[in-house]
Amino acid sequence: MKSVLKLVTFVIVLTMGYSISAQTKNKRNLDNFRQPDQRGVNVFEAPKDTLTTFENVYVRIGGSFALQYQAIDHENSGAVPLGEIGYNFNLATANLDLDVALYDGVSMHLRTYLSSRHHPEPYVKGGYFQIDKLDFISEGFMADLMKHTTIKIGHMENNYGDAHFRRTDNAQAIYNPFVGNLIMDSFTTEVGAEVYYRTDMGLFGMIGFTNGKLNQKVTVSDGSTGGAVFLAKLGYDKQISDDFRFRLTGSLYNTGYAPNVYLYSADRAGSRYYSVMEVDGSSAFRSGRFDPSYGNQITAIMVNPFVKYGGLEVFGTIELTSGKRLTEMDRRNTEQFAGEVIYRFGETEDLFLGARYNTVNSELASGDEISINRFQLGAGWFMTKNVLMKAEYVSQKYNDFAEGDQFEDGQFDGLMLEAVISF
Repeated sequence: MKSVLKLVTFVIVLTMGYSISAQTKNKRNLDNFRQPDQRGVNVFEAPKDTLTTFENVYVRIGGSFALQYQAIDHENSGAVPLGEIGYNFNLATANLDLDVALYDGVSMHLRTYLSSRHHPEPYVKGGYFQIDKLDFISEGFMADLMKHTTIKIGHMENNYGDAHFRRTDNAQAIYNPFVGNLIMDSFTTEVGAEVYYRTDMGLFGMIGFTNGKLNQKVTVSDGSTGGAVFLAKLGYDKQISDDFRFRLTGSLYNTGYAPNVYLYSADRAGSRYYSVMEVDGSSAFRSGRFDPSYGNQITAIMVNPFVKYGGLEVFGTIELTSGKRLTEMDRRNTEQFAGEVIYRFGETEDLFLGARYNTVNSELASGDEISINRFQLGAGWFMTKNVLMKAEYVSQKYNDFAEGDQFEDGQFDGLMLEAVISF
């Protein structure tokens, strides 16, 4: 019965979207909008433009689909036997996106995971309300300020760092030149607000606050219904010449107290490397990733340089974090570094080759100091601006884990093939 209701709801939404869009011109572009296809590659925050194309309420229905063939082997010391894995296709994943122009300078985004590694059934990732003009209050209200300002409010993907703009978000994998995300995958969806201010010189800044919760509830935990997270970003992004673009950002994610810290465990869609380094029968869905498990308190800083000259681009991640659980006396530190080099070529840069090296060094709650290293070598072909084929070789090693640990002398390596459709 639930499946029937979900199908009926989806058909109704689809029909309503078609009906509303038929009232407007046949278009696929919204104002201040990151395109979900090849045109969105190397776009970070959605662009800010004072021009407007708004006529009526317009619903843009989009989505994405991804499927991988996995040929990976794994091993460890043998003290904790790993489950056997073979070569085959993974579960296909799919997203449904609704982007709505509600008013001149006011829009809404909603993403639903139709199928993911963790949930074969649909569920909402999150969404937000974006304000680029205040004309709904009064025409021209604070127009000079709003030429440079954007406000986002919702239960949404929070803007910490730049790596999350290039990561795979369930089926939305067209921005990612590789198949897997970073080892320490900083991504979370929390209720909050972000305010952006951009200058004509390329400088921009953002401040935001969230309630620090992945799953919302009003019940009391540890004497409180929750805490707060402070977010900030400062950056410079400029197309200096036709061939040369430079971007540099620094971001902060800080909690004084939160019921739980979800920054490295909030991805409910799951990892692209299925069942690697997992024991037999494990239901874990973030295989190959690392969460420092800080618990309740964290300070995280991420610096991301990005340089593109012609078809050559370099993107880096420097991440320094510290945190602890309430039961721990001292804070622990974790560092992550990643560097990737991509070369795009062809008339529309529809072909690319790339390599990424990613390493994490962390002090565990046990006091052990460990490290994880990953190397990825990738290639891709945009068959059209909406269809991408990717291939990747990945090798990951676990170092200095305690004797008898699941990850002692652990490693996995192999090939991944991925097909992506996004529109």
